[in-house]
Amino acid sequence: MLPALILSSDSHVFEPPDLWTTRIDAAFRDRAPRMQRIDGADQIVVEADQVLSGIGLISNAGARFETPETISAQGRFEDVHRGGYDPEQHLADMRLDGVAGEVLYPSQGLFYFRVADPALMSAIFRAYNDWLAEFCRVDPVRLKGIAMINLDDVRDGIKELERTARLGLAGAMITEYPLEHRRYDQPEYEPFWAAAEALDVPLSLHTATRRQGKIRGAGDRTLRDASSRATKVFYPALSMCDMIFSGVFERHPRLTLAIVEFELAWAPHVLSTMDYTYRERHGEAIYRFKDGLRPSDFFHRNVVLSFQEDVLGIRLRDLIGVDNMMWGSDYPHSESTFPQSRKILAEILAGVPADEQARIVGGNTARVYHFDVPQLAAHA
Repeated sequence: MLPALILSSDSHVFEPPDLWTTRIDAAFRDRAPRMQRIDGADQIVVEADQVLSGIGLISNAGARFETPETISAQGRFEDVHRGGYDPEQHLADMRLDGVAGEVLYPSQGLFYFRVADPALMSAIFRAYNDWLAEFCRVDPVRLKGIAMINLDDVRDGIKELERTARLGLAGAMITEYPLEHRRYDQPEYEPFWAAAEALDVPLSLHTATRRQGKIRGAGDRTLRDASSRATKVFYPALSMCDMIFSGVFERHPRLTLAIVEFELAWAPHVLSTMDYTYRERHGEAIYRFKDGLRPSDFFHRNVVLSFQEDVLGIRLRDLIGVDNMMWGSDYPHSESTFPQSRKILAEILAGVPADEQARIVGGNTARVYHFDVPQLAAHA
């Protein structure tokens, strides 16, 4: 039997089509992201003619169980789950799925980390963060929003981090992989890491948020799209290693990094090779940790991984760390476990001790994002 408390560490809202055109700063109104119907399907468009992606894959929860043949990048807003943009319906869908609380990420907003103009990106993020905070206020016990933060200007990023914390958002997402010359080992980020630690705001690297490269779903499909998707964990793994090897977590021991929607099973190999590199390749691992700590020690103390259905990762949980694993449903996206999350969890956690199940499906998420478990129980 599954634990009573199930929390999703990775769910999504679906931004209404007029979010940015009505909320963005006036100076950016004519460049605001919008949804445009092209050849019968709705496309995400920014600026004059930059088509970023169709919406089918980020709006089609449940189709994988009912009509998998209908899943494609193409979609129309009228077919989106209302719970994506209506908080009351979202809560009703959570009850249907047997999920007590959710951590909420954007859907369309994931793609906007590739906007070239930093000022426009920051304006997009501010408008979204305001709307998300209003969405979560409908039930702040159950709904925990994650702010979008642009670090092209670190000082501006800190200002928005502080503002969104005051709005009540529970965490902040940054690009999973910045521009090559500004990777996360650079000292310019140090004030941001310090601010996140002081505010007790966990940071997230979510899939589809690279600062560079082609936007998944845009343009002609090629074999390389499949190769990119199959190896997508390469980028957040690099970012995590940059942070660990440069001593970010030694200097900021209370900082938490969540790597979201990249599953689990990749981690043991990376942990092993990090420690090997640190031990055997001293010239490559310049920063030397105090007290005999290894890179993997910082992973186990400071990093958590969000997953959906990684059966192999569950088998490797003793190497990953049970306290480093958080389940997420990915509602309302096409690959989501909604509305069969409890059934799927029961299958992939079969044979896992009850105390470990409780931490994986809810306890770790409650700890990282400060869910009030007694209040959740009282509302059940």
